[in-house]
Formats: sequence, C-alpha cells, structure tokens
Amino acid sequence: MSENKRITLDDVARLAGVSAITVSRALRRPEMVSEAVRKRIDSAVAELGYVPNPAARHLATGRSNVIGVLIPSVTNSVFAEVLKGIYAASEPSDYEVQLANTRYCAETEENALRLFASQKPAGLVVSGFDQSPAARKLLERLECPVVQIMETGDDPVDVCVGFSHFHAAEAATRHLIAQGYRSPGFLGARMDPRTQRRFAGFKAEAEAAGVFDVNRVVTSPEASSATKGAEMLRQLLTQAPEVDAIFCNNDDLALGALFEAQRMGLAVPQRLGICGFNDLEVMAAANPSLSSVRTRRFDMGKLAIEIILSRLAGTYSGARVVDLGFEVMERDSTRRM
Repeated sequence: MSENKRITLDDVARLAGVSAITVSRALRRPEMVSEAVRKRIDSAVAELGYVPNPAARHLATGRSNVIGVLIPSVTNSVFAEVLKGIYAASEPSDYEVQLANTRYCAETEENALRLFASQKPAGLVVSGFDQSPAARKLLERLECPVVQIMETGDDPVDVCVGFSHFHAAEAATRHLIAQGYRSPGFLGARMDPRTQRRFAGFKAEAEAAGVFDVNRVVTSPEASSATKGAEMLRQLLTQAPEVDAIFCNNDDLALGALFEAQRMGLAVPQRLGICGFNDLEVMAAANPSLSSVRTRRFDMGKLAIEIILSRLAGTYSGARVVDLGFEVMERDSTRRM
C-alpha cells in the first residue's frame, strides 16, 4: 500500500475479514463484538497503522468526540486535583479531553469558547459562574451538555457542580471566633470572583460577631504563593498589630504566613491563629498542622464528566445544581481553646 495513501476503515475491515460497520463498532464499543473478532481487528489496526478520522465521526454524529475543559490555571494545585478527577472519568470512555488554560482572562476564555464551539464538542466543562456576557452567550448557544464547576449558583447554563465559597468562608471564620480570637484578619491574593466571595463570607461572619475591621484586611491582585503570604502577613501586622488570627483565601498564603510567623517568633496558635482554604496535602503535614477548608476537587472533576456522559446517553436525572459541600478541617494552627 502506498505510503501516501490514507488508511481507511475499509482497509482495516478487508484485512480483518469483517465489515466496516463491525470495525467501527469494535473501535467505539469493543464490548459489543466477540473477543476473537476484536483481536483480528486490533491486529489489522496495528499492522496498517490505522488512525481514526475525527472529522468522519463529526460528519456522522454532528459532533466531535471532544470534551472541552476550561480552567484558569494549569500550575495551581487546586486545579491539578480537578483534572485528576476529569481524566479518571473520561479515560474509560470514547471521548477525548481537550484542555484550555484561560489564565483568569475573560478575553482568553471567550476565544477558547469560540474555538471549542467551532469543533462541535460533545460536552464542555468550565470553571465558575463569572463568564463575560459574550462568553455566557457562547455557552448558552452550544448544543451540548455544559457543566460549570468549582462553585454553585442559582442560574447555571446547564448543570453546576461545586460548593458555596461564601458559606465555606463563613464557617472558617466562625471556627476562628469560636476558638476565642477577637481580632481576625483576612489575606487574599489575585482576588478573582471566587476569592471575593470568600472575603464576603469572612466579612459577613466577622461583622455578625462584631469583630470586623477593614484595617485587618490585606489583598493583592498578584498571584498567590508562600512568599506572597509571608509578605502580606508582615504588611498586615504593620497596619494592625492587634491581629490575633488570619483567614487566608488559599493554602499557599497560609503556609507563607506560618513561616513568617515562626521567623517573627509569634506562637501559633496562641498568639496567631492561621486558617487556609482548599486543604492541600501539605496542610496536615506542616508543623504545626494548619487548619483549612477542605473542598472536594477531585470529585468535582470526576462528577462533571460523569454528568456529561450520562447526558449524552440520555440517562441523567440529577439536579441542575449539585452541591458537594465543604468541611472545615480544624488542626493545631487554630486549636487555642
């Protein structure tokens, strides 16, 4: 066979001694053909070097086998766990995940959505609810299942899987107050919409307890890091030396704050309580162990794909809003009482 000739489904069928329909069925649903036939087809595919043509599938079904995933960061450990869940659910299926990194940029997200829309995706997973009007319109016009992850809201495009950042921050702040802290502060970096909702939850609970003070709030548009957490704690203590506890919008900041507190000789939790958000593995391993808000990130990714697959199969009967909840993990860094 000429090296320049594209190997087709018919070529595989002839070599395997079966029909093209049987080859197609074996490649898409191997459990539907006998083991003997499947082995012949696999052998023919390997011998010929056959590669399925996604364009042909697109023409036949009206959509590709692509499930698009849009996340704002590929370096953030939080989204690494989400992606683990996504791949755990997608790899056994016939669908391929294509990833887009929006980098917290509305224009980048819009462009990625336009690209996915042109590919007629089988489904789409997108982070959050805070799309631009143009992005929201693109999502609403997609003729495929759409799952928004990382939080919940009253008006999802299709289905959402996540939790309330506001209520999670309320619960963390309530824990600090219950431990006897009366001058809590807040550290927040990047200040994306989910971080803003965490700050709103902190503020609401602190105000309800009569312990909120705007001077005990330090935020930055820069990305989170342990170095940033150390820097922000120094700034906070300079402008509000009475601070006796901090709620950090993520674990990176909390770790940096712990390191800086130790350098400054501040006893944790006696002089300064520290609570993070997301509960990365390192929080339990730190010394002292760090309190944090545990979120079910792996489950969010896995369930998002499972919902898309069940929607495509016509079997989904769940709710439009799936709340996975959260848990405040109380550890040594806030255990003062």
